[in-house]
Amino acid sequence: MSQEFHRIKRLPPYVFAEVNAMKAAARRAGEDIIDFGMGNPDPAPPQHIVDKLVETVQNPRTHGYSMSRGIPGLRKALAAYYGRRFGVDIDPETETVVTLGSKEGLANLAAAITSPGDIILVPNPSYPIHAFGFIIAGAALRHIPIGHDEQGEFNAESFMEQLHRAVKHSVPKPSAVVLNFPANPTSLVVDLDFYKEVVDFCRAQEIYILSDIAYSEIYFDGNPPPSILQVEGAKEIAVEFYSLSKTYSMAGWRIGFATGNKKLINALTRIKSYLDYGAFTPIQVAATAALNGPQDCVEEFRNLYRDRRDIFIEGMQSAGWNIPVPAATMFAWAPIPKAFEELGSLDFSKLLLQEAGVAVAPGLGFGEYGDRHVRIALVENKHRIRQANRNIKAFFQKYPDAESARELLKKSV
Repeated sequence: MSQEFHRIKRLPPYVFAEVNAMKAAARRAGEDIIDFGMGNPDPAPPQHIVDKLVETVQNPRTHGYSMSRGIPGLRKALAAYYGRRFGVDIDPETETVVTLGSKEGLANLAAAITSPGDIILVPNPSYPIHAFGFIIAGAALRHIPIGHDEQGEFNAESFMEQLHRAVKHSVPKPSAVVLNFPANPTSLVVDLDFYKEVVDFCRAQEIYILSDIAYSEIYFDGNPPPSILQVEGAKEIAVEFYSLSKTYSMAGWRIGFATGNKKLINALTRIKSYLDYGAFTPIQVAATAALNGPQDCVEEFRNLYRDRRDIFIEGMQSAGWNIPVPAATMFAWAPIPKAFEELGSLDFSKLLLQEAGVAVAPGLGFGEYGDRHVRIALVENKHRIRQANRNIKAFFQKYPDAESARELLKKSV
């Protein structure tokens, strides 16, 4: 069969695959690879959450089909979280639905609300599902470059100019815009005034907003990131995705939520009712315990990632690699050093792996505007981060300029 499937043709080769293949080959050869590639939290989930999972799984009545929209207790716990954390009232019956992590929720909502040819506005660089969820659904994308200054702070004025331009020059008019703050991969943060400006504009233009706040609890400057639902009138057009993956280190459990606009929540709930029976009930019960239980663990995870961030950034400064200090998330969004800039993010990532034994994610994998950066996920312990710092510093000292880097790359391919 020579036939190619339409949707598969729209999915480009996975940019991370080359680095992943090199990483796997190095490990098979017995090399020690310090892995900053995937944003996969390494701490164990808090014990009281694991205990609740074990307790619930021993109940034979919890092994049947669950509820696609989520058990009532979990939806009430999520509504309580929004009230406690953001001061936002959420109706657990009509304004929230449990998802299998943010990724599944975003992809299924994209399928629910998209018609072929619809235009969706997506930041670039962005977490891949923000774009490809809509590509799979048949939409056309218009990218909004998302930039920052030398200190790594978000340029809200530039973003709003790009948003206005995109709406003005798109035919048909965009039907939705995706936001993600604190951002993956850039770690950029925004304030409530930015959200207010976006909501006012999108309400006037009748454009839906899909906001991803998966990293809202991993912040380091004492200033908790806001929810877009705090803006008056936001529920008329906005839905927000939240995940327990990072907040409680439950990434493999695949549990999250969509919350906000009733029409969007109803659309997602309805399409999910055809596709799944919900997360395994014991996971939902344990997630309820996570949201309703003691929150000291969240502060501990926050401190853990802050310490790792400080060790890594200071180590790189001593190596001559100036990386903006992230205010949130578990990521550092690192501009490629001048000596290696012309290589692009994929080849630079290969060199780091080959010469320093450090795996990172090439920025190109998050969109064309990410190709001058690499994403570093701080998911190794402090000892391993210090070792990575030494390895990278030695690599820079051995190959200090673009010419030596090019020669090195020729030998590696």
